[in-house]
Amino acid sequence: MSSQAPLWISEAEVVSLMGIGEAIRALEKGLLVEAAGKARNMVKTHLTWDSGATLHAIGAAFPEAGFVGTKTWAHTPGGATSLLILFDSKTGALKAVFEAFALGQMRTASAAGVATRWLAAEGADEFAIIGTGRQALAQVAAVLAVRPVKRLRVFGRNEERRAQFVSTVEKAFCVEVAPCRSIAKAVEGASIITLVTRATEPILFAEMVAAGCHINAMGAIVPAQAELGANVFARATEIVVDSREQAQKLSRELIEFLGSDTGHWSQVHSLAEVVASRRTRSEGADLTVFKSLGMGIADLSLAIELYQRAVESGSGRRFEHPHRASLALQAVGKNRRSQEVVDGIPGV
Repeated sequence: MSSQAPLWISEAEVVSLMGIGEAIRALEKGLLVEAAGKARNMVKTHLTWDSGATLHAIGAAFPEAGFVGTKTWAHTPGGATSLLILFDSKTGALKAVFEAFALGQMRTASAAGVATRWLAAEGADEFAIIGTGRQALAQVAAVLAVRPVKRLRVFGRNEERRAQFVSTVEKAFCVEVAPCRSIAKAVEGASIITLVTRATEPILFAEMVAAGCHINAMGAIVPAQAELGANVFARATEIVVDSREQAQKLSRELIEFLGSDTGHWSQVHSLAEVVASRRTRSEGADLTVFKSLGMGIADLSLAIELYQRAVESGSGRRFEHPHRASLALQAVGKNRRSQEVVDGIPGV
């Protein structure tokens, strides 16, 4: 088999090749490329059906690095599956296919990690996470990687799952963990709050949040969802998004708060701008908010690094990818045989 055959990289290999700290660094590197105008984002497109099931497509181009790619996934009540497909930007050749659930978790978490690193108070040590689903553990890891958290408060609607999550966090990290019976109790006095829920109406409001807090709003990624009340944005010293163009299309919270006036949207900064400016939280800032929708540049930032590591370490599985000319010849042959069959049928 040719050494140029594309790689199939499994979930287990993704996890073995990259940890959350490395994912945060890979994303920062990609955001600097974006800030320099050398990476382009494909705005997410999505389709919904059956009361909340969603199909997504997202992508990006890093032409100077030689890569373009797209990620697609279906999220349903019965489960979710995602794949990321990486191509050569110059030839269009398929480079790799990633099983992308773990990659997506790290991408989403690393975005919160980067935002927390640049926007949260330096000594922020009281952390609240709202939501205990599949993204939550990686979100905890990302914040713990960039801030000296002493205590984590946890709220999730399902009491049994909340208890299981607390137990998992206690085993995985050296941090005090406190389960909470309400969102208000969980966020009281917190200096960092991460929301990663599928809420369809706002669940966090300005009066619930302490001065000096940084908020990562990670869960509401389609217009049918919302986590933050408008008064949170009204009180924010700084509002940051992963993609302004994407937020204008998909963030119901920001669309309702800012409307369609481009002048109002000028107060919203991209995460790439924040990283490139090396500008940390301003002294005396009240609230900072990072609103994430997920973007292709983040996925590709991690995927390119993972691909390079896989090639260097011999990870992944090479698989046959027939040249399209040979496939065309096969198709012609099949069509010819089909026509012969048709010609042999009386009356046709």
